Amino acid sequence: MDNSKVPQHNISTYANNKKAIYATDENGKYGIIASSGWDVEEAATKQALKELERLSSQAYDQALSGQASPLYFHMYDRRMDLQTLAQATGMFQWRIKRHFRPTAFDKLSAKMFARYADTLGISIQELRELPDRRANGA
Repeated sequence: MDNSKVPQHNISTYANNKKAIYATDENGKYGIIASSGWDVEEAATKQALKELERLSSQAYDQALSGQASPLYFHMYDRRMDLQTLAQATGMFQWRIKRHFRPTAFDKLSAKMFARYADTLGISIQELRELPDRRANGA
């Protein structure tokens, strides 16, 4: 991409920040140009966030009804999916899927709870419970 064509649309998902884009100058040499984003990128990001919110809400309902463990909800609430959580924890996806079952989740060791809580950036107590959605206005 040419330096002059690097998008500068000041998209809201960048929160007034910029990201580095590689572009060529007038001599054809690559360099880094700061970009404030592209409208298409903003639309795609917002669509992805909306989908994660939908999945989080669905996971909350499943955990509330006992069909899934709180881990399943917290994964989506922290904007992760199974693959991301597996990579972040260093565990196999099949193992994490097993922990989505309430009976398996309840039997996790303190070390495993700590591993998930640390990865998700929440306390072990928060991990074991669902937040009260009524208190959050959701």
